[in-house]
Amino acid sequence: MASFDLSVIIVSWNVRDLLRQCLSSIDQSLKRKNLSSEIIMVDNSSADGTPGMVREQFPEVVVVENQENIGFSKANNLGIKSSRGRYLLLLNPDTEVIDDALGRMVGYMETNPQVGALGPRLLDSQMEIISSRRRFPTLATAFMESTTLESWFPNHPLIRRYRRADQPEDQVQEVDWVVGAAILLRRAALERVGFLDEDFFMYSEELDLCYRLRRSGWKVIYFPLAQIVHHEGKSSEQAEAFKHRQFQRSKILFFRKHHSLWAAETLRLFLLFHYLYQLLLEGIKGLLGHKRSMRFQRVGVYWQVIRSGLR
Repeated sequence: MASFDLSVIIVSWNVRDLLRQCLSSIDQSLKRKNLSSEIIMVDNSSADGTPGMVREQFPEVVVVENQENIGFSKANNLGIKSSRGRYLLLLNPDTEVIDDALGRMVGYMETNPQVGALGPRLLDSQMEIISSRRRFPTLATAFMESTTLESWFPNHPLIRRYRRADQPEDQVQEVDWVVGAAILLRRAALERVGFLDEDFFMYSEELDLCYRLRRSGWKVIYFPLAQIVHHEGKSSEQAEAFKHRQFQRSKILFFRKHHSLWAAETLRLFLLFHYLYQLLLEGIKGLLGHKRSMRFQRVGVYWQVIRSGLR
């Protein structure tokens, strides 16, 4: 039975210093609002002394140590299962909570019982707005998102619609899904639709969860009245090829799960051709002597992705 207003769950991997900033910002935000709370940090086998730092500097935080990197979804589920809050904030370790964002987010959920998930406005390290609200992807948007096609046509109507660029950034609004760097969940909703799907090792797990919430009648809200800084990708950038594989594999998995095997396989083959094109392009630039070291490093990354078959 829930005994806290809020459980903050953080999955961390080798970002000790950023996690320290994150935990400090949570502490400051919680002091602004009379919320009963707990913080659970799940460590995915960090090699930088993260668990020891948390135990020494933040003794009130519950530390769960994994002996290996079990993935983002599975680690979050461990935190969820051990939590006791009516609301659950899944928060990346490379974030910083601004002012009373936590109180504002919980306050909105309290007065809007039909809302199952809520995402704040995300800002980058330069305090610029990060696109964090989405419509559900179509196969066409999956072809474009984070591929060469998007770099060629960054303002294509498909991408603008997918990222809701046709809607104002400063208004509270119902959306299909929100980026999972910071997502507040209602425990009752989560228990209705199930926890994160652990087949998604990392990436698209929040897309899948919001899809299930929406299909079950819960609302997903983008809430810009609360702001959180996201120093993007500080964990995943430590393993570039792995990041690419998991990002694209998760896109394919979503289409296999919620659309069709045909759609998933079509997307998989397209993405493999995309990486082959990128490999050839970077290889040619490297052979011509343009930033050779960087180009050949990218060739190695793309070759690893192709070899994986994105399966």
